[in-house]
Amino acid sequence: MTRLSAALAASTILVSGFTASAAQAEGRIRISEQFGTIYLPLHVIRDQNLLEKHAKAVGLDTIEVEWAKISGGAAVNDAILSGSIDVGAAGIGPFLTLWDRTGGEVRIIGGLSHQPNYLITRNPDIKTLADFTTSDKIALPAVGVSVQARILQMAAEQEFGEGNHNKLDAITVTLPHPDATNALLSGATEVNSHLSNTPFQEQALLSENIHKVFSSFDVLGGPVTPTYVYSTVEFREENPLTYKAFFEAFKEASAWIEANKKEAAETYVRVENSGLEPAFVQSLLESPESRYTLVPSASFKFADFLQRTGAISRKAESWKDYTFEELHGEDGS
Repeated sequence: MTRLSAALAASTILVSGFTASAAQAEGRIRISEQFGTIYLPLHVIRDQNLLEKHAKAVGLDTIEVEWAKISGGAAVNDAILSGSIDVGAAGIGPFLTLWDRTGGEVRIIGGLSHQPNYLITRNPDIKTLADFTTSDKIALPAVGVSVQARILQMAAEQEFGEGNHNKLDAITVTLPHPDATNALLSGATEVNSHLSNTPFQEQALLSENIHKVFSSFDVLGGPVTPTYVYSTVEFREENPLTYKAFFEAFKEASAWIEANKKEAAETYVRVENSGLEPAFVQSLLESPESRYTLVPSASFKFADFLQRTGAISRKAESWKDYTFEELHGEDGS
């Protein structure tokens, strides 16, 4: 029995199909990613073979790297629990859910970027959350658990008062960002709103029929790291060289993006086979709201909210409680 499965057994939580495998041997790593420019550090790692570079630097002769595109934090968590991936990338909401369920056996390696999430709509009558009705549908990556779902709950609590954080949950639907954007722009489905991310929200806002209701930066009171890369304590302990190679590659990729916005935009378009113009993507990367750094921002606000509203039972005293020690010397939150 692995440490992860033992922790789950101890918490008396049954996970359907859970067959967590033992930690992989050194020199193999399986990584998931999702949709949006926030995942650009992972694209850069792959595009520039940074894992291979840093594997050699730490003393590994070779490294086998597998990539998986998984949409939605719930699916990412299931992949970690089943042993299908070693490193997941998803929102702070899904991460904290898994951290809680495993008794702290899953922790953050680093944040992907400070970036806002916009709630956008094509309904001209909607100016605030109070204007939504049961006739509206808000798309987000995973109902109830994605970071977008948690941002909506935090905004609902601010709008309707404590205890009403889930007031709009019933009108949310699960859709990957590309599909939600297409639905929003086409007007051909019941989805008329989307709690999105970059570049999909900015792409949608180019249409005169779409407008912004709020930004997550408004809800959280400043810059937010919405999405994180995380792994199990077991993987890090049993594969220290592989873990170190990934961490160093992650740091290099984030720093490279900040220093090379034009080339980073071109990388995004190429790796994602995106139809967006590189210059448009570059303008998003150059936004003052965007900053690629592993250091968490505002993560503890989510941890406090989820524990206070009963979404998780485990109480964190600091953001350092659920991150690996490589980040602990940083000025995070």
